[in-house]
Amino acid sequence: MKRPLPFLLAAPAFALVVACDQPSTAPASGTVAVAEPTEAELIKRGEYLVQVMGCHDCHSPKLMGPQGPYPDPDRLLSGHPAGTQLPPVPKDAAGWALMSMDLTAAVGPWGTSFAANLTSDESGIGNWTEEQFKRALKQGLYKGLEGSRPLLPPMPWQNFKDIKDEDVRAMFTYLQSTKPVANVVPAPVPPAGM
Repeated sequence: MKRPLPFLLAAPAFALVVACDQPSTAPASGTVAVAEPTEAELIKRGEYLVQVMGCHDCHSPKLMGPQGPYPDPDRLLSGHPAGTQLPPVPKDAAGWALMSMDLTAAVGPWGTSFAANLTSDESGIGNWTEEQFKRALKQGLYKGLEGSRPLLPPMPWQNFKDIKDEDVRAMFTYLQSTKPVANVVPAPVPPAGM
């Protein structure tokens, strides 16, 4: 004997009414609670991001080895070494951008720029807020200060403008955990001063 169609629809509807009558274990807002990462997890994620985003390429002074330059493990992320003399810019360099041998200084139409100290030292970003770091990374502002000058090439801040806030937080947490390296990086040199 065939059952009438209304009976077949009634069973699922009854189950839905019973299920809706049960107390909920989900948060009241209907969202799933996500555990905040621990500081150790943030540091690990931040170290990974700093590595894969190439921060060491410009912000870590280099030593020269048989395979070419490599980051100096004693000065990781400390920026252009203070007091380092750059050679004069060749007269036939018009139309070119040049890098120092350790890749921490760049010369181009903007003048001469020097990679910042990103370590936890106060001469680096040790006294910055996370908001300043976010502004520097996403808006290209010097020291992340409102109204400050723009970051100069070759800093590719435009590549990071859409980075997620949780990744900024992880990078900042990692950088704040680094060994402090005292190094006051020189101010940029305008084109007329080269």
